[in-house]
Amino acid sequence: MAEVVLRAQLDAAGLAAKVLVDSAGTGDWHVGEPMNVRARDQLERRGYDGSAHRARQFDPRWLAERDLLLAMDNSNLATLRALAARGAGDTAAGAGPRIRLFGEVAGFGGADVPDPYGGSPVEFARVLDMLETGMARLTAQLRALVSAPAGER
Repeated sequence: MAEVVLRAQLDAAGLAAKVLVDSAGTGDWHVGEPMNVRARDQLERRGYDGSAHRARQFDPRWLAERDLLLAMDNSNLATLRALAARGAGDTAAGAGPRIRLFGEVAGFGGADVPDPYGGSPVEFARVLDMLETGMARLTAQLRALVSAPAGER
C-alpha cells in the first residue's frame, strides 16, 4: 500500500519523474504475488489502483543505489541496517544514515506502521490512514529537497 500511496502523492505534487520509488520486503515470502486483496480493496475505496503491484524482495545492491531507504517497522529497520553493516564490498558504504524508520520521517515519533496482513478491513483502513498522512509529510519533504539548489541538499 505504501508504494501506491507515495506514487500517487508524488504524481499529484508533480514529482513523479524526479523521485524513484521502489517497494520490497526483507523476506521472500510473497515474491511475485499480487497485493493482498484486503489491501487492494482499501486502496480502491480511496481511489488508488494497486492492481499492478507485485511483491519483491529487497536487493542489497539498492543500499548503494538509493538515497533513502524507509522501513515500516523496527524489525525491518534492523534487517536493513544489518545488511548494510555486512555489506557486499563497498555497496553498503555510508548506507546507515540513509536507512530510516518511516515513522520518524513521517512524523509519527518513530512509531511502527503495523502490518495488517491477516487482519480485518478495519486494520487495513487504519494502516492506509497512517500511510496517507505520513506520505503527505514525506512528499512535502521531498518537494523541498528536490527544489532546493544543489548546494543546499
